[in-house]
Amino acid sequence: MEERIINVVEHCAEEATDTNIVFLHDSLGCIKLWRDFPVKLARSARTHALIYDRLGYGKSSPFAEDERPVNYLEAEVDILMEVLDKCEINNPILYGHSDGGTIALLAAAMYPESIKAVITEGAHVFVEEETLEGILQAKEKYRTTNLKERLEKYHGDKTQAMFDAWTETWLSPEYRDWNIEHFLPQITCPVLAIQGIEDEYGTLAQVQSIVNQVSGPAETYMVVNAGHSPHKQSEIWVINQCCDFLRRHLDY
Repeated sequence: MEERIINVVEHCAEEATDTNIVFLHDSLGCIKLWRDFPVKLARSARTHALIYDRLGYGKSSPFAEDERPVNYLEAEVDILMEVLDKCEINNPILYGHSDGGTIALLAAAMYPESIKAVITEGAHVFVEEETLEGILQAKEKYRTTNLKERLEKYHGDKTQAMFDAWTETWLSPEYRDWNIEHFLPQITCPVLAIQGIEDEYGTLAQVQSIVNQVSGPAETYMVVNAGHSPHKQSEIWVINQCCDFLRRHLDY
């Protein structure tokens, strides 16, 4: 992958089919912060799992300034496709959390023949005031609590650059008009859009936009008593919903 290092972990579920679920983490995440959720979902769905640290996160290479454009989510689709090619994975199911969910949608739109299904969790397709307010609160926590130290356990000396890239991009004036809804009709595979009812970074309008505009079959799952990370806050319910969705829509 040129001179970049992308940290990848693969898990094989017992009695798994050839299908792979590829997990795309959120804007502050990495492989370790998924905890054991990918393994549990893969075992329940009888698939393999592939998890990687996106460029600039975890144990992957730091991103250079010119690798983090304003449209960085669109740009990360190319890295995803490189990872899939290097790992010889065809037609995966993409499970994306937050930014990772947006990347999953973009990949399914840009490479519709290459993606079997998409599951998003707290994905964004346009900017909302709730999103910006949530990021402002995260910046305050980073300044006044031990959030930076906790993130450094996973991202090391990349932490400050990673955090600044996320917050300053989303809060910049030029990002206010960011919108990927025009990509959604190009998505033909099944899509499950998950969101916590108490999501601090987005509203129901995000999932409604996704399911109303994609061309393939689409479902929503709104998780009660959950915020931006339902897979942590309501793990069993999310796994069951995902497995039911995959059984209904995929033949594997």
